[in-house]
Order: sequence, then C-alpha cells, then structure tokens
Amino acid sequence: MSYQMAVFGFWEAALLLGLLMILFGAKKLPMLARGLGSGIRNFKGELKAPAEEPEDGEE
Repeated sequence: MSYQMAVFGFWEAALLLGLLMILFGAKKLPMLARGLGSGIRNFKGELKAPAEEPEDGEE
C-alpha cells in the first residue's frame, strides 16, 4: 500500500476555521491560539534543555 501525505488546501482550512468559530466563538479563538502556541514553545524548550542529572548523594 502506498500512503501519501494529505494536502491541506484552502477549502479545508476555511472549513476548519468555520467549524472552530461555530464551536468556540470568535472571541475565544485568539485565546486558544495563544495557549496552543505557548504550549508548543514550552514543549520545544523542554526538548532542547539539557537533562539535569542528580549528583552522587542526591536523588
């Protein structure tokens, strides 16, 4: 079987945006997007941060 990546076009994006506006309302969308962006930034920062190793006597 051959799997292809789905192409996300204009009409799909417009439909998704319309559904989000219906579900959450226009006032909450910026707040949701800000929270999602902040979560992604925090996740990437944690991936890049070096892991802290406990010293010999500490657990």
